[in-house]
Amino acid sequence: MFHNKGYRWPDVIPIGISEDTPDDKQSAIPLLLYSIRQVDTIIMIAVASPTKMSLISAGGRYLLDTFKEVFLFMISVGIDVSKEKSTVCAIKPYGEVLMTPRDFKHTKDELESLIKQLSRFKEEIHIIMEATGNYHLPVYQYLKSKDYQISIINPLEMKRYRCQGIRNPKTDKIDSYIIAQYGIDFWYRFKPNDDMEEERQELRLLGKQYTQFMKTRVIRCQDLCHILDRTMPGVYGFLDDFNRNNGQDKLCDFAEKYYHSDNITKYSEKVFVERYLSWLKKKGYRLNEKEARQLYSIAKNAIPTLDSKLPSTKLLVQEAVNVLREVDSSLYDILNQLKTLSKMMPEYDTVLAMKGIGETLAPRFIAEIGDPRRFHSAKALIAYAGIDAPPYQSGQFTGTKRHISKRGSSNLRKLGYELMDSVNKHKSSYTGDPVCEYFMKKRTEGKPYRVAMIAAFNKFLRIYHSRVSEVLNEYDKTKLSV
Repeated sequence: MFHNKGYRWPDVIPIGISEDTPDDKQSAIPLLLYSIRQVDTIIMIAVASPTKMSLISAGGRYLLDTFKEVFLFMISVGIDVSKEKSTVCAIKPYGEVLMTPRDFKHTKDELESLIKQLSRFKEEIHIIMEATGNYHLPVYQYLKSKDYQISIINPLEMKRYRCQGIRNPKTDKIDSYIIAQYGIDFWYRFKPNDDMEEERQELRLLGKQYTQFMKTRVIRCQDLCHILDRTMPGVYGFLDDFNRNNGQDKLCDFAEKYYHSDNITKYSEKVFVERYLSWLKKKGYRLNEKEARQLYSIAKNAIPTLDSKLPSTKLLVQEAVNVLREVDSSLYDILNQLKTLSKMMPEYDTVLAMKGIGETLAPRFIAEIGDPRRFHSAKALIAYAGIDAPPYQSGQFTGTKRHISKRGSSNLRKLGYELMDSVNKHKSSYTGDPVCEYFMKKRTEGKPYRVAMIAAFNKFLRIYHSRVSEVLNEYDKTKLSV
């Protein structure tokens, strides 16, 4: 009922209200009273037992009469997801089981059977499941298409919640019940489905694929390097120049034409420089006579271990180039799709305007972070990046040498390193930028580069969380007013 009105869950404070009742000596009926900060204050009341509704009063006035329109009964549905099947359990507050744990396969027939069972409930339903790689996606997509409210939770958070007990037995049925109970305990945290969730999921998938292909590219570059070390030692580091924006790799182009040092030294230096400059112009690279002379010097002093006359020599270089180009082409296509999708996000312009972020990093940040409001605070986003430094204190001992946790998204940390490298390279033109100035301040204080970089990235994420959340909140208000 509440979510259908289009409101979002903010930070919420539960308030317990007790009222002595003449027919029940157990003292009180617990309530959850939530203040929803929107244009007007909306009050929502949730009671555990509908049979006690008539007993609820405050100051002689019945709260139900005042807030009848937004009265909410909760049903939490916990789904423990496995590879080919899942286990589902539905409960109400105080452990009232509406659906005993049962298994269902990830097929349309069995998912439709599950929906029929859920449709019997008239109360507001919230479905909770863990993020389990790709296994949860079929269930998520199908239930979401039926307009169910669904929340995906971090497995680490669920593990901590599950381990609160002493014995901690573990079966799929028990896990589904625990997940459902988690939904009751933290009902106030969950947010309604994002209208752009499908686009954000696609962005996340593309972002992961981009990262995987970048890892593959490193391996393929190493393969080409190993071969060039035998045909033209020293050239790899000199020409390592990959342009992500157009998929062009100078090393591949060069190795294809001059795969062996003999192909350079067979010309005089003057002739090679002329031919090289002509080749640069044809390929669209910046003309550089100094570079041409350096390449000639490298080739002149090289000691190749593969004979240029052997047919296999050219074949080995060419095949390594072909494989690397295929990877580069895939990276180029994925990045273009990332750019196209990210431009549909309301926060794109805001993210792009931040210093150090260009058209390559902006889509990847949007893909990796998603909606920053899913993190209850900037600190939670920082923890997700794994750059928080948890304190350590025990008895009289207090740890002073704190290290980042590295618990969270390694991809986001890598993006942070790329971002801070960009900030460091262009610091002279980023005057007035709070992240750049904070980085320079830490360096001035004598902090090592890596420490200063992490501190500045920490500040960047705080700013990112604040600015993007504000933009998305305004976007939601605009949608509601239409």
